Amino acid sequence: MAQGRTAPQALAGGPERQPALGRMVRALRYRNYRLFFGGQLVSLIGTWLQQVALSWLVYRLTGSALLLGVVGFAGQIPAFLLSPLAGVMVDRWPRHRVLLITQTLMMLQAGVLAALVLLGQIEIWMLLALAAFQGIVNAFDMPARQAFVVQIVEDRADLPNAIALNSSMFNGARLVGPAMAGILVAAVGEGWCFLLNSVSYLAVLIALLMIRVAPQALAPGRPNIFASVREGSGYAFGFPPIRALLLLIAVISLVGMPYTVLMPVFATEVLGGNATTLGWLMAASGSGALASALYLASRHTVLGLGRIIILGVLLFGGGLVAFSFSRELWLSLLLMVVSGGGMMLQMASGNTVLQTIVEEDKRGRVMSLYSMAFMGMAPFGSLLAGWLSSRIGAPTTLAICGGLAALAGLVFGRMLPALREHVRPIYVRAGILPETAAGVQIATELTRPPETR
Repeated sequence: MAQGRTAPQALAGGPERQPALGRMVRALRYRNYRLFFGGQLVSLIGTWLQQVALSWLVYRLTGSALLLGVVGFAGQIPAFLLSPLAGVMVDRWPRHRVLLITQTLMMLQAGVLAALVLLGQIEIWMLLALAAFQGIVNAFDMPARQAFVVQIVEDRADLPNAIALNSSMFNGARLVGPAMAGILVAAVGEGWCFLLNSVSYLAVLIALLMIRVAPQALAPGRPNIFASVREGSGYAFGFPPIRALLLLIAVISLVGMPYTVLMPVFATEVLGGNATTLGWLMAASGSGALASALYLASRHTVLGLGRIIILGVLLFGGGLVAFSFSRELWLSLLLMVVSGGGMMLQMASGNTVLQTIVEEDKRGRVMSLYSMAFMGMAPFGSLLAGWLSSRIGAPTTLAICGGLAALAGLVFGRMLPALREHVRPIYVRAGILPETAAGVQIATELTRPPETR
């Protein structure tokens, strides 16, 4: 169990009595979390610099929407293939050490990419290879980061806030990084963006070296690692709420998240802009996601996230459909704010519910399945979106994708009442729902921000 206040104490007499700003940032009172938050914020700005610059570089070199999808596929398919194995490793290895290794490897990858571009030696096959390498590392890094938050927030009642702040950090970087990338690419070229990303990893590495955590309770190793994979998968897909959330996230990642792959096409061919236009579109999406993450951070209860998940999916899908018809920059930026906000509501809330209901000894494996659904399905979507766009055009492709995402949200909404019945006993045992009031409060049950347990 977590140290500090119990969940009932926290939910009944704690955060909601604090001023709104204090409630929104309460997880920052923990030294380890402050270090992690600050280091990740700097590093993530660099990551967004690289992501936008990379998509622009691929499109500049090839002029092909299909190859944009292929590079996205190469960078994300390792998460699909390796995440189950990575989850077992995250449950067996110290997460702090895993993060030190993965962050160092990603710093080296960005450095090599910067050197090749600045020296004028870059070719498309090199971009594919480096994207695949980063994807392999990220398959281990993402579940480790998700699970590591549990170790650095001392009071379990503050984990929902820490997870929401993580989302705020990610999207604050998403707001700043793409805008910077658009300016820098236009001014000095993509290579300097990659170099700045490499340097930015120093911030998170220094923060990790300064963090002091208690020894992690590691899952017992089994002679057959695949037995551990089967155990985790059987647990996750045998429990309807976890299964439904993972499937929803997988569908949204398949049909919705690849919209980022098509942004260079919209920036240039649809809106008649350049790299700066691409940066503003990505920043607009990030601003909407940041607003949603801050809203989640301000919540003092985990109840109600089921409805927020549905709302988020509908905003995301509907926003993409509307964006596909826009030919005005100001309207496209506004619709990117709506789409980004909806995406974050759905992803962060789904992550939080998972972290709330999962058993501790299976956390790494379940979060690896989350990574597999979130990151692992996106490469197939990127490849499909790139291929489809080359045949029917980016606007029609995005309209189809947004419509399918909204449909998935409606299907999840039909399932929600039954899922609440499975979650109720867990929330009662955790003290989130008082047993005497469970019958009344369960109507708003599926609730709590992304990495919250």
